[in-house]
Amino acid sequence: MTLIIDRRQFAAALGSAAAWPIAARGQQSERMRRIGILLPGVADDAEYQARVGAFLQALGLFGWTIGRNMRIDTRWSGANAADIRKLATELVALAPDVILAHGASAVAAVLQATRTVPIVFPVVPDPVAAGFVESLARPGGNATGFMTFEFSMGGKWLELLKQIAPGVTRAAVLRDATQGGGTSMFAAIQAVAPSLRMEVIPVNMRDAGEIERAVAAFARSPNGGLIMTPGGTTQRHRDLIFTLAARHKLPAVYPDRTFVAAGGLISYGADVIDQFRRAAGYVDRILKGEKPADLPVQAPTKYETVLNLKTAKALGLDVHATVLTRADEVIE
Repeated sequence: MTLIIDRRQFAAALGSAAAWPIAARGQQSERMRRIGILLPGVADDAEYQARVGAFLQALGLFGWTIGRNMRIDTRWSGANAADIRKLATELVALAPDVILAHGASAVAAVLQATRTVPIVFPVVPDPVAAGFVESLARPGGNATGFMTFEFSMGGKWLELLKQIAPGVTRAAVLRDATQGGGTSMFAAIQAVAPSLRMEVIPVNMRDAGEIERAVAAFARSPNGGLIMTPGGTTQRHRDLIFTLAARHKLPAVYPDRTFVAAGGLISYGADVIDQFRRAAGYVDRILKGEKPADLPVQAPTKYETVLNLKTAKALGLDVHATVLTRADEVIE
């Protein structure tokens, strides 16, 4: 079963951040702290609701209470780059004590607006390549947080594609070539390909037209599949990629469960809800006086495989028992 949190459940999650015992609250100063949250999604997205709910619940464990010693300012930008930049500037103007920014596009926008307000990112593919931090061990600036992958995951995506569609011999790897992480991930996938007797082809994603032309050209030859690498470009063109995969009957592997919940075939990636919980710990430490420059960027500690059986049936795939056993979540 998929995890869906409706509005009532989300309200309960918000309330839980204010419901911890007085003893826990007493550990914090009563001075009101302001936390900004920038999310490249929409407010009624159940996946984002679950993530923010987990973040607020974790803050509650540290004694932070909405309306007592904590104020939350949330901005929902969607995936539009101009809106992300506008709302990042708006949040910075509120002079928050710390900003939680989800994803590379949001972090980049906040960093353009400020080099002094602390930033915590729960989800960024490669913060070093993106220029957000100087190094993983010593971020050095006003941003730190959590990566969503290690490069070795690229090989696991190819293995998963072969497991769910054994007849596939070719894989198009959709990547954002402007990000260093996209190139590094393709190299990791390429290294595993010979052992699986697979051919891998990089497909750069600059705009919708380029993606559509490249996937259509790739699909003209048989036995193909897709691998989506993470990044803002991937998220912006998610629905187009779903459409192309269905149209050309291409099995596809995605980097996190949001794609599968929205109709994609299968994903393997970090447990993003866990990343949001961990991000609350960094926000707490910053509010208590530590600096982002001194808090190392951390890799994921929990991973999950999510499978959409409805999509598998639509693609005519007979999912092997080993894939079903491997899945942490099956959406039917």
